[in-house]
Amino acid sequence: MVRKIIAFVVAVIIPEAVGALAGLATQSSVTTWYPTLSRPWFTPPDAVFAPVWITLYFMMGVASWRVWDRGARRATGQMALVAYGLQLLLNGAWSLVFFGFQSIAWGLVVIVALLIAILVTMRLFRRVDRWAFWLLVPYCVWVAYATMLNASLWWLNSA
Repeated sequence: MVRKIIAFVVAVIIPEAVGALAGLATQSSVTTWYPTLSRPWFTPPDAVFAPVWITLYFMMGVASWRVWDRGARRATGQMALVAYGLQLLLNGAWSLVFFGFQSIAWGLVVIVALLIAILVTMRLFRRVDRWAFWLLVPYCVWVAYATMLNASLWWLNSA
């Protein structure tokens, strides 16, 4: 039981740490570069991003723990966790590329790859644990929304 609790805590800390690192990459650009961009009408207020991401990272951690707990010894579970790791890397990379390097176009490339990786991860998670799949649905919806936002930012600011 102690092993499961430790695994759960680690599984939640990993995506939250990725989010914290991404926050470091975005910190200066959020107050200097990003406000200078033309933004679409559906851009959420800045105060929405932190609570949404904290919640999504928590849900991602719980989902990955469920897959680890139920399938880490099987090839399907291992494949699912590899896909999860890849999408987590792309998640962190997007913040670095978009905000750190201030590249809207390359950010769009990364976020499209991220969205595809999330869909693959969800499909693989579903084979191991349906709850893990459902825990990733809000994340997928948010990243799809963020992809539209990124594409709109590219469109509005590429002149």
